[in-house]
Parts: sequence; C-alpha cells; structure tokens
Amino acid sequence: MLGFVAALAAGVGGLVLLALSGWFLTAAALAGASGAMAIAGFNYLIPSAAIRGLAVVRTAARYGERLWSHEAALHALAGLRSTLFARLAHADGRSAPDLASGDASALLIGDIAALEDLVVRRPGIPAAFGTMLIGLGAVALAGWLAALLLVAILALLLAALAALPPRLSAAPAAEAAEATARLRRMLVDYAAARNEIITYGLADRVTALLVTEADRLDNAQRKLARIEAASSGLLIFASALAAAATLLSSAASPPLTALAMLAATASIEAVAAIARSSAREAAVAEGTERLRVLLALPAPQNEPTLAAAPAPLGLGTADFAPGSRIALTGASGSGKTQVIEALAGLRAPAHSLTLGGTALAALPGAAICQQIALAPQEPMLIAGTVADNLRLARPGIDTAAMEQALRTAQLWERIRRMPQGLDSMLGEDGGILSGGERKRLSLARALLADRPWLLLDEPTEGLDSATEAALVAALGDWLDARGAGLLIASHRPAPLALAQVLVPVEEIAPAAGQPGAAGLTYSPAAPLPPIG
Repeated sequence: MLGFVAALAAGVGGLVLLALSGWFLTAAALAGASGAMAIAGFNYLIPSAAIRGLAVVRTAARYGERLWSHEAALHALAGLRSTLFARLAHADGRSAPDLASGDASALLIGDIAALEDLVVRRPGIPAAFGTMLIGLGAVALAGWLAALLLVAILALLLAALAALPPRLSAAPAAEAAEATARLRRMLVDYAAARNEIITYGLADRVTALLVTEADRLDNAQRKLARIEAASSGLLIFASALAAAATLLSSAASPPLTALAMLAATASIEAVAAIARSSAREAAVAEGTERLRVLLALPAPQNEPTLAAAPAPLGLGTADFAPGSRIALTGASGSGKTQVIEALAGLRAPAHSLTLGGTALAALPGAAICQQIALAPQEPMLIAGTVADNLRLARPGIDTAAMEQALRTAQLWERIRRMPQGLDSMLGEDGGILSGGERKRLSLARALLADRPWLLLDEPTEGLDSATEAALVAALGDWLDARGAGLLIASHRPAPLALAQVLVPVEEIAPAAGQPGAAGLTYSPAAPLPPIG
C-alpha cells in the first residue's frame, strides 16, 4: 500500500510539475513579450515555488516507491523461497521431483528472481492509471476534443501493449528461462567434477560448452531487450502524437495549451510502468510455470514425531523381526541399492517390500522415516561444520553423543585432530574429507538417528583393512547394545560378517505393477551435453 501511494504521488507530482512548468514558461514568455506592465502584473513567485515543491515531492516519492516496493519484494520472495524449500525438503522422496542441485538452484533462485520484477512493479500499475486520469483532467482544460483524442490514443496504446509484447516475447522468454536453468545446472555439475576436468585436460571443452549455452542465453535476452525497446519506442511515438493532437485541437489560451500538451505527454509516460510489465509478462509466466512442480507439493505438517515401536521388515516372501541382521547380496547392478533406497523412502519400490506388515508403497513417508536410518553409498554432506552435519540426524544431539558415534565410525581421532574439532568447517559436500571419511561421517549421522533399522550401502568402501576391521567390530558392539536391526549391502566380505542371514536380491519379487526397476517420477532437466 505504501508503495502504491508513493508511486501515485510520484506520477501525479511529475505530471503536475511538467504541466505547471509548461504553463509558467509560456505565461512568462507572453508577459515578457507584452511589455513592462504585463511583467509587473505577472506573479511568478507562487508557481515557481510550486514547481520547486513538486520537484521535491516527486523525488521523495520516487525514493519511497523504490524503497517500499523492493522491501515488499524481498520479504515476499524470501518467504516464497523458504516455503518452496520447506516443501521440497519435507516431500516424500518416492514422489518428489528428482532435482539435481543445479535444477534446484535454478528453481529456487533463478525462477523466483523472475518474479521480483512483477512484485517491484506492481504498485506502479494502478498508480499509472491514477496518473493518467489526472492528466486527462489537465488536458480537458484545453477542450473536450483534446481530452477525447488523448483517451483514444491511450486506449490504442494500452491495447497494443497488452497484445503485442506478451505474444512476441513468449518464445524468447521460454528460451531464456530454459537456457538460464540449463547453464546454472551445467555450472553446478561441472564445478562438482572440476578435479576430473583438470586431470583429463577437459577445461577447454567444458568452457566451450558453457560459452555455447551462454550465447544461447544472450541471444534470447537480446530478443527480449529488442521487444522492450520497441515498446519504449511506441511510447515515444505516442507521446509525440498526443502532444500534437492536443496542440491542434486546443481551444484554450497559449499557457493552458502548453499545460495540456505537457500533461498529455506525461500521461503517456505514465504508461511506461504498464509497458515494462507487459514486455516482461512472458518471462514471469515462464518462471511461474516452472515453479508449479514445487508449488504442487504438499505443505509440511508440523506434527510431533513420536518414537515408533520397531517394526518387522519384509523382503519378498521373507519377514524379519526387529533386530535381525540381514546382508543383501547380488552382482553389481542387480538392484541392491534400489532396495535400500526404497526402504529409506527415497524412491518408489521396485521390489516387494513391507514394513510392519504393510506394503512399503502404502506407507506415508513419516512412518518410514521413524523406522529407518540410512548411510548411503554416495553420502551427501552440507557446507557446514562437522557438528552441523551430525545434527541433521535428530534434534537434541549433544557433544558426547557425537563423539560416541564418531568413535564407532572410526572417525573421532581424525575429527579431534582438526583445529576446531567438531566445529571445523567442511566446505561444500565435505570438501576437506576423503571419500572414506565422508562415508564414515554419514555412518555416524545414521547411528545418531537411533532408528530401529540401520541400512548400510557399501559402508567400508575405500577403507584399508585395519580400519575396516575396527569399524566392523565397533558396529557389531553398537548393534548389540542398541538391539537395532541391520540391512547391509557390500561386495567386501568383512562387513558381511555382521549379518546373520544372506538374502540374494534376485529372490525378492518385483512390486505389484512393476516389471523391475522403478524410476523417479519427474525430471525437468535435459541431459548435459557430452564433453568431447
């Protein structure tokens, strides 16, 4: 509301300032041409003071409009980003969009930023109509014909701006949005693979791919800029036409005619806010459309999570009581990771899996989360401290619990030697840790979750035999102390010693309606171009 008031004050103040200046200069010139007596009778103090006052009002109002509209945009978009992130973070992994980090970045940053222009300019549109009405009243001082001609010009101009820019900018706006998202994803994904790119001398090829995509984006943005420039040119033509029409149709004195002419041009200038919004409407619509996949996700429910009683686990026709220790066996690519990720609620199940006697697909994500803790084959770590990554397991974790979990994962000595210990910053995706250390940090996090079932996917990959033996022994002690169940997949024999029973993944029947592998439900991104 404050932004609208400021925009209206700025528009009206600018219009009256311009119109009054025209009247004042014309009246002063006529008084000067009429001689000393006319000059003596001409009061220049009041209009000159009004002009200065209006200039101050217009400047202050412009500042207020920018301040309040941008403040509203920042608050609105911050709230929107938080809302969408919360929905994505709390979404059921079996049906949530399959977004790579670059895709999520494009949605939560790039596409939302496209809405900023809409929010910032929103107060200017109704203010523009208010300014046009005031201008129309000023033009009416030159006669009814001048006012009617201005109405006709404004109507034609608004109709043209409502129809042409959105239609012309639809294709380049879609191309720009797609290129922006694709370029952002390429930058994120190639940055993650920077070590391999450097090692294999692919920097020039990757740079060429990025330049090609950047050129595509630049071309789309140039098309949009040309459309916006054409809209500005149309405004200039309409301003000249309105001034000429007012001059030719005026029935008033020269000072009032000058006032009306400048009021007419100011009325056309007020349409600029509408023109800019119209030219960028397609880009905003494109960003909004891309965000619909996140807007469609259900809002997170702030329900208290209660400790659930351990539930039996079903793999095909076999049921395993809580506390059982199972090794999932099979050749590489046979589907072991699929089973583990499905049991963790990360994907739709491709196999016949049950939890507590209920088919996994029929259980809500929250019910699965209460039963399962996962240390995946490829762990994800946040750019924070060691403690930050461990606290993701559950609320209320203290330092003693972190130390105990890290000792079990055979990582405590490494963390203890760091300058800040648990408060050491890891960087993006655990940057200062090796691959094996990241897996063990993920394992410690899974232990801290303290769930009835612990799922481990290749937990000792990348470890030397001594560390592996110590880790297996410590995990056995932890399982004995907690009474937790274990489902482990590994190609190394040492961790399989933790299991009491071996289950070949080939013996687990496919889920109902599934021919085999199950895919995630949505992927908005096209594959990256090959490097080479």
